[in-house]
Amino acid sequence: MALPVVAEKNTPLRFMAWQPGDPLKKGVLNIPIPEKETPVIPDVILAPAIGFDRQLYRLGYGGGYFDRTLATFKQRPEGQKPHVIGIAHSAAELSTIHPEPHDIKLDVIITEKAIIEGKRF
Repeated sequence: MALPVVAEKNTPLRFMAWQPGDPLKKGVLNIPIPEKETPVIPDVILAPAIGFDRQLYRLGYGGGYFDRTLATFKQRPEGQKPHVIGIAHSAAELSTIHPEPHDIKLDVIITEKAIIEGKRF
């Protein structure tokens, strides 16, 4: 398991290994991060969404951290890309979020009422 860490404002997230009970410290924006920084590349990423559409785009909390982070994975071979799952309330569904060129599609979005998946290869 890992926690996302903001290394600096306006940069991609880093992921640090963490287990329940491991000590935390305050990081950038006062977000708790693992005291021991052991970088990992996650197999699965849970991305919070305050809005989403059926095309698998999400609206985040406005910092752009997840989009910057997901863009770094686009350059990796397919086997090294994490599976990205958006987590949202069903009431947050929009007909479209009007994605911009920097927005990255998720692999799946899960709400309390549905699992919305994209095309499988």
